[in-house]
Amino acid sequence: MKEKIISKASELFLKLGFKSVTMDDIAGEMCISKKTIYKYFCNKEVLIEESTSMVHKQVHEIMDTIVAKNYNAIHENFEIREMFRDMFKNNIDTSPIYQLKKHYPEIYQNILSHEIEQCTKCFRDNIEKGIQEGLYRSDLNVETYVKFYYTLIFHINENTVSESEAQKIELEALEYHTRAMATEKGVAELEKQLQRITI
Repeated sequence: MKEKIISKASELFLKLGFKSVTMDDIAGEMCISKKTIYKYFCNKEVLIEESTSMVHKQVHEIMDTIVAKNYNAIHENFEIREMFRDMFKNNIDTSPIYQLKKHYPEIYQNILSHEIEQCTKCFRDNIEKGIQEGLYRSDLNVETYVKFYYTLIFHINENTVSESEAQKIELEALEYHTRAMATEKGVAELEKQLQRITI
């Protein structure tokens, strides 16, 4: 039951936002009493912590699956972007990350420390892979480009209220990041990915 509550709460938080969803909403959606939820979670903050932790785990599992498919480095980044777009496709209003930072800053900071570590590794692996494939320039300072990219992405998510707007800007950031690193072969691959994408 605890897992079911976390799963339903995560779905509602991502769709409607962390602030707007109440314990009553979750109980109503699940056709259980609020008392049942409080049996497992002493307050909403604890439920948010558990939910964000589960979503974080799911995201990284899906990212690992995408990486395992062995796309080239540029294609891989576009597949990961599409995964995020699909995850948040029901949310057209407030960005969940923006809401979490605004209303639950402590939980947000806790997640951020894990995210930066994992995203840094993911970005680094992608750049190194792209260099080996001849898609990114071999003279890149990898650590600097990793920092550039996650600073861009986190800034967009923290400061853009609308989820659909955040996704548009993220695509621009991905193109900007890729062009900055790409060889001629990389630019050709980037153009190919941009043509097939639908926003």
